[in-house]
Amino acid sequence: MKHRPLGMSLVALTTAVLLGTGTAVAVADPAATVGSPVKAAVPAATAGQPVERLIVGYTSQAAEAKSDSAATEDAKNKGGRTGESLDFDRRLGTGAVLVDLGAELGKKDAADVMAAFRADPDVAFVVPDKRMYATAVTPNDAEYNRQWDLFEATAGMNVPDAWGKATGAGVKVAVIDTGYVSHSDLTANVVAGYDFISDPFMANDGGGRDSNASDPGDWMLRGECGNNYPEYDTTSSWHGTHVAGTIAATTDNGKGIAGIAYNATVQPVRVLGKCGGTTADIMDAITWASGGYVPGVPSNPNPADVLNMSLGGSGACDAGTQSAINGAVNRGASVVVAAGNSNADAAGFNPANCSNVITVAASDREGNRASYSNYGSIVDITAPGGETAVSSANGIWSTLNSGTRSPASENYEAYQGTSMAAPHIAGLAALMYEANPSITPAQVESSIKSNARPLPGYCSGGCGAGLADAAATLGGSTQPPTGTVFTNSTNVNIPDNTTVASSIAVTGISGNAPASLKIGVDIKHTYRGDLKIEIVAPNGAAAVLKNTSTSDSADNVIATYTVDASGVVASGTWKLRVTDAYAGDTGYIDSWSLTF
Repeated sequence: MKHRPLGMSLVALTTAVLLGTGTAVAVADPAATVGSPVKAAVPAATAGQPVERLIVGYTSQAAEAKSDSAATEDAKNKGGRTGESLDFDRRLGTGAVLVDLGAELGKKDAADVMAAFRADPDVAFVVPDKRMYATAVTPNDAEYNRQWDLFEATAGMNVPDAWGKATGAGVKVAVIDTGYVSHSDLTANVVAGYDFISDPFMANDGGGRDSNASDPGDWMLRGECGNNYPEYDTTSSWHGTHVAGTIAATTDNGKGIAGIAYNATVQPVRVLGKCGGTTADIMDAITWASGGYVPGVPSNPNPADVLNMSLGGSGACDAGTQSAINGAVNRGASVVVAAGNSNADAAGFNPANCSNVITVAASDREGNRASYSNYGSIVDITAPGGETAVSSANGIWSTLNSGTRSPASENYEAYQGTSMAAPHIAGLAALMYEANPSITPAQVESSIKSNARPLPGYCSGGCGAGLADAAATLGGSTQPPTGTVFTNSTNVNIPDNTTVASSIAVTGISGNAPASLKIGVDIKHTYRGDLKIEIVAPNGAAAVLKNTSTSDSADNVIATYTVDASGVVASGTWKLRVTDAYAGDTGYIDSWSLTF
């Protein structure tokens, strides 16, 4: 008998060890983390934040489109009509004008000023200069095992098999982010960038724009950025350095990690600092990084082939950002952006919802859409973004720094987020530009999507073309092996205060089971905290996959677990043992599987 619809799905990956002695080794209960919200770096109130500046684009025939003095006069006139103090701030690289409102304006006052500009037939567009924020999710801890995201069969991106075709040599990737903190596993591939943060407070380095793209740290004190953001004191993220390492960390140097495009160069372009970054600064960074002209900024000697933007904010794609992106694409650069970490439709997040970009969702180590990842019809592709809630081994390991505020010693840490997924695609794009220097941004996107493979796990809401496959995209080897799967779909009732078991007979697998045996579980049961779930090997060795929890009142267990079963023989009868430890709620084992 079917029970009420799924109240909250559990998608977790835990690790245990099956010991030859039969000793059960308990692992972290995945259900304990399901109800906890994932902290994204975008405040919920972004859409209602006060407005300090506007970005005004004039029609090509308007005097204000070419003359700063005319733009200054127009700002003052509009201010006079609306009772506000407006002034010309600067001209952006796209030709648009940044207008200073003199003070933070509330929603209504800002709308009145924007309406005055929109009523002018010489104005093509006017949008607020909004802040955007790094889209990484705060990691739990640092632990390095291996870069499963590059080569693991289940949900890796099949990168090593693409390296026979290209390694990114001669390709330039701009990382539009928090800047760069020196790291010996990356510095050989870093070229000089630029700091586009114009507000000295946000820059946090003692000044505004300059040619030094070093990351001084983006730590924040509780509430110092307005709208009660952040909600708690934060440490520096070194976000841009983590992103850059995924793209182009040096390889075959005897330490650290391998970058996807390890012979490419990365150019740090700093737009995110204390309290995030602004639309105007990001627009100029996009323009400059792709080889366009920005007033008052020296020309870029290393215009990028690929732009990575692991950043975003809520709202529709504004005309100013779209114009900067269009300019970059017209100059031949592919623009890769993170879909966002709000477990929501990416259509509500900028620049993920802009045109002419490759919007990237995040997958976990099992190939499911990561629980935090945005989704939807505007997502183009999915790439590994990791999930560190259960173990940092399931996150994306990359270059970082140990400093909590200012830079300290270099290190490595596991992060999770669409910020981590996007540089996987930027690195893949870099491989494509080396393999075919005449390739266009549209061809890059089309090839990545047409060579994707289906996600091995589940995706609700839309994950684009599937999981990116580097080897298939570069014409290397085909998709990685999927393994042999054994399934039992016979329902087994789980009465109150009872232990039941469901069996699978494994045949044809020689030797011991793998070190990463996958156990897929689908149990329909109200108040799943009643349940303890164990896997039992043919020799009687057992491991706890999920323990009971009096605080987990959600329904159903739909999960994939991983155990190290290398100490036991594969062939024989395996059992899924389920104990209902409390009265009042019942259910049944719907199905379960073993993947060798």
